[in-house]
Amino acid sequence: MSGETSASNTASIGSYLRNNIREYGLLVALVVIMVFFQVITQGVLFRPVNITNLVLQNSFIVIMALGMLLIIVAGHIDLSVGSIVAFIGGLSAIMLVKWGLHFSIVVPICLILGGVAGAMQGYWVAYQKIPSFIVTLAGMLVFRGLTYLVLQNRPIGPFPKDFQLLSTGFVPDLLSFANPAPTVVTNFFALVVVVALVIAAVYFGLKKRRTNELHGSENEPMVFFALQMAIIGAVAIFIGFQLSTYRGFPNVLVVMALLIALYTFITNRSTIGRRIYALGGNEKATKLSGINTERLTFYAFVNMGVLAALAGMIIAARLNSATPKAGVGFELDVIAACFIGGASASGGVGKITGAVIGAFIMGVMNNGMSIMGLGIDYQQLVKGLVLLAAVFFDVYNKNKG
Repeated sequence: MSGETSASNTASIGSYLRNNIREYGLLVALVVIMVFFQVITQGVLFRPVNITNLVLQNSFIVIMALGMLLIIVAGHIDLSVGSIVAFIGGLSAIMLVKWGLHFSIVVPICLILGGVAGAMQGYWVAYQKIPSFIVTLAGMLVFRGLTYLVLQNRPIGPFPKDFQLLSTGFVPDLLSFANPAPTVVTNFFALVVVVALVIAAVYFGLKKRRTNELHGSENEPMVFFALQMAIIGAVAIFIGFQLSTYRGFPNVLVVMALLIALYTFITNRSTIGRRIYALGGNEKATKLSGINTERLTFYAFVNMGVLAALAGMIIAARLNSATPKAGVGFELDVIAACFIGGASASGGVGKITGAVIGAFIMGVMNNGMSIMGLGIDYQQLVKGLVLLAAVFFDVYNKNKG
């Protein structure tokens, strides 16, 4: 009897692993890539300063990947985000440097203008049924041209110090009075927050498992849950400790974390999130069920425009200058992050966590190869092969299923 139970559990674990191989494979791939570059770079990758730079260099990719994932899940694509980044960055420079407006006025205005830029494209895609590839390709050219007009082909800067804090500032140590080792940990607050978040993740994970059991829903095998929590917890605490020995949390990391939490809630728990997945899965069936698919598509592009505007201001603040060439090629990195993270090119499939992991896989590879001294030619070659492999893996699993 025990032999039958053991065989049944083994079969159950094997079946679960096959059905969720992409999700666990991504997590394992990220850890393997991080360990590989940590060894190859002789420990440089995980130095506190380099981890901070890694966050600053990839925050805008992660932020835009959140919006791009919704676009791809809905069955569309947006090639204009890099140009919107440059355009909004240029407008923020004009308002801050030339007009002398306060950043508290400029930031919401730029977010609204980003939403307007997304709405202009969303209208043609949603209501005029023009393919998103064509509309956003046109948008990429239009907004890049507007950037050159706004900046008159020259960079504008520097920005006021308070605006720069958006990208270069750090959360102060609010628990310095309780720091037991001030000579080692320079920002005790960062370490405490990371440990608390790991404990909270384990608690809510266990709570979700109990809820699923009460409702008769399937749970992932306990061994996978424990392994996943152990890996995520160990990596999070290690990175948190490294950051705490430098300057703590960058402001942009806090913004990024809040957005990840918000969009995870939207995609998993909200009505509009479920409808976007339904739209990408089968647009005709979704429309016949009474859902306004045009409005959903329109909102997805507006949302993408707002996030691209936020990314544009973060990049401008980090560079302390708005340049006409800002954002060139960013759309490719953002789209690649979503596809590497498990989004399907045919729509209806993709997770926020996958897009974030995909973005960090790209970021760690970029950073690691730069530390190794590899030229841009080899970096582009490697990124292209990784993207192709990720999409092939997705197609292969679908055909096999």
